[in-house]
Amino acid sequence: MTTTSSSTRLPDDAAPPDPRRWWALAAVATAQLMIGIDMTIMNIALPSIQRDLHLSDPTRQWVVTLFSLGYGGLLLLGGRMSDLVGRKRTLMVGLIGFAVASAFGGAATGPAMLLTGRALQGVFGALLTPAVLATLAATFPAPAERGRAFGIYGTVIGSSSGLGVLLGGVLTDYLDWRWCMYVNLPIAALATIGVSRAVRPVPRVPGVRLDVAGVVLSTAGLMALVFGFARAEPDGWDSPYTFGPLVAGALALVAFVRVQTRVKGPLLPLRVVLDRRRGGSYLAVLSLAVGMFAALFFLTFYLQDVLGYSPVRAGLAFLPLTVGLMVGVRAVSPLLARVPVRWLLCPGLLAVASGLALLGLLRTDSSYWPHALLVFLLVGLGTGWVLVTANSTATLGAGADSAVAGAMVMTSQQVGASLGTALLSTIAGTAAAHYHHHEPAEAVVHGFNVASLGAAGFLCLAALVVSLITRPGRP
Repeated sequence: MTTTSSSTRLPDDAAPPDPRRWWALAAVATAQLMIGIDMTIMNIALPSIQRDLHLSDPTRQWVVTLFSLGYGGLLLLGGRMSDLVGRKRTLMVGLIGFAVASAFGGAATGPAMLLTGRALQGVFGALLTPAVLATLAATFPAPAERGRAFGIYGTVIGSSSGLGVLLGGVLTDYLDWRWCMYVNLPIAALATIGVSRAVRPVPRVPGVRLDVAGVVLSTAGLMALVFGFARAEPDGWDSPYTFGPLVAGALALVAFVRVQTRVKGPLLPLRVVLDRRRGGSYLAVLSLAVGMFAALFFLTFYLQDVLGYSPVRAGLAFLPLTVGLMVGVRAVSPLLARVPVRWLLCPGLLAVASGLALLGLLRTDSSYWPHALLVFLLVGLGTGWVLVTANSTATLGAGADSAVAGAMVMTSQQVGASLGTALLSTIAGTAAAHYHHHEPAEAVVHGFNVASLGAAGFLCLAALVVSLITRPGRP
């Protein structure tokens, strides 16, 4: 594989292999699992929450949107905070803060308390994730172990969405929606003990300053984009609540890039994004998230509303996604150190595209076996393949930029997920509205078909662009 000289240089803090490194991996993977679960666990609990707390329809959506806003908007700042105050301290603050926010939201007596808890979960999650990736990158500098470590991490984060759906169904059905928040407390306690025992404290990066203008512009820009995409489905693309934030967000991010070229200690050094392999990885993750989250959204609806599955049965139906993911991770991990990045990212995107194309052929009378099952397996396979490659490539040889380089992976995923859910839901809704058929379920499934085939085409195009960007050449 073609490598830049920086990719072969070990980070400054990479002493002889740390004997506690696998325990450290278990601790930080557990922390990230908790955040991954929270991205989907509340979706299935929403109807129960709405009844219990008397939420209006517009307010209900904010339970999901506020978490995405806090998390997606503050990831880059979280990456820089990891350098400012030290990785281990950032991990501890993120974990304890996330647990407290979960307890606060779970004890909610009304909408305001729940929404505050969800927003704070997003904020502390954004602090935690970049520190997790930077810790992994520093703990596993050796290529052979790095592939295995990122493979295990990739399995955990990739399966967290399906696990969130399953847990949401079980906890809501058998206990109470509040346990969808309280379940984070034992997970956070385990991860906190693991981090305190196994993660070595690393002195904070000297000379790091906080780029205040960069923080304000990136946070405002990313939050505005996530908010605009979230409003597209309920309000329509021509609503000022949709296009206003989208335009403002795009302008803020353009201004952010200009500022990053001029300040002395930028929040996101442009060398991080302009590296061919990193840039290709970020684009691959954004494209993957567009397709993957739309597929999960459509399949959740299809299983419960068309096939009539209970929330628990729908959650169990997601398990093949995790199986596909583990196969993808096991296949790609040994190749990370031996094969060019584009030969890893592109097949992963094409696997998800083929899953979406199959989803485009789903009918109201299609059975779970083998049709939906194959979609889950293909989407899982491609997701594992892309996420492991992107997370490893983004932090490889990034040195002092490891935390912010890792944060960009999750930022790409958040923006892609928001864009995919908004855009493809709109396409599905429009196609369903123009479908002349007396059966409402047939119209809805037709909408899913059109949107899924569109997403499959988009991912094929993305694979081509990623291949061109990551081909060997001038960095």
